Amino acid sequence: MRELIIGKNDAGQRLDRFVSKAVPLLPDALLQKYIRIKRIKLNGRGAKRDTRLSEGDIAQLYINDEFFERPTEANAYLRITDPKLDIVFEDENIILLNKPQGLLCHPADGDWRADTLVARIQAHAYLNREWRPGTENSFVPALCNRIDRNTGGLVIAAKNAEALRVMNEKIRLREVDKYYVAAVFGDMKPQEGELRGHLFKDAKKNQVYVRNTPSVGTREAVLQYRTLSRKGGLSLLECRLITGRTHQIRAQLAAAGHPILGDGKYGSERENKRFNEARQCLWSYRVALDFETDAGVLNYLQNREFIVQKIPFAEKYFNFENSH
Repeated sequence: MRELIIGKNDAGQRLDRFVSKAVPLLPDALLQKYIRIKRIKLNGRGAKRDTRLSEGDIAQLYINDEFFERPTEANAYLRITDPKLDIVFEDENIILLNKPQGLLCHPADGDWRADTLVARIQAHAYLNREWRPGTENSFVPALCNRIDRNTGGLVIAAKNAEALRVMNEKIRLREVDKYYVAAVFGDMKPQEGELRGHLFKDAKKNQVYVRNTPSVGTREAVLQYRTLSRKGGLSLLECRLITGRTHQIRAQLAAAGHPILGDGKYGSERENKRFNEARQCLWSYRVALDFETDAGVLNYLQNREFIVQKIPFAEKYFNFENSH
């Protein structure tokens, strides 16, 4: 329990608004609940949320210590009382999620108030008592891979340190196959093949450029593709990442003359408007765990495959349903 003495500058405020400023990590829904069940008191007694404070009043706060920490990116999960997660698979070691388009994987520019996938995962583990940050020295539930804000689909997260170490190693060794579907303009020729290039990233513009030959600052990029469907001047492709580079699929398909529908950075704004599509039609829909070496605590996942069945733009433009 902590006591806060109301000073001259805080007098006249409503109780709930004062507490929300004094304990900014406390979610509003939890704040209102704590006032209602008298875990927040005023002068030793229960009070209504709109009670006006007077100088010299004492607020007693029966709130967990972690909520009194200075707000940072690391404790942003505390503000989430209902983490909305589309869970494809979960056990004591990992969790696979179908991330919606528009949601960041991590905060941009350290904005701790941003709604992010990693904060939702940490809130999920915290609320389910699977992770107690107060007893941990350093570990926090973390993402093993990430996808762009406007790309939807599968993301893997680890719920303990050993699972994080193993999964990161398997991704590094390319023993985790990641497949995407993309709606692109035109017909790919050939209908199935491979794209190779060398990507140069312009950090200031957050944009990559495809070059045919290697040079200083470039990284090799390889993806395989096959056409699943064609309709109305669009093609639906399955893309398998051999390398995992920033914006790789978007940049390589655009460089091949077939930009992704709805991609405002690498595509055609005029064509996107013609289809009235503001979101890039790219989805991480399938993950295959093809472990070739010992996976320790994750050995039981060998040869497992996880798939997203419903892909909004595939149904919209191609009447396509995943048959896997």
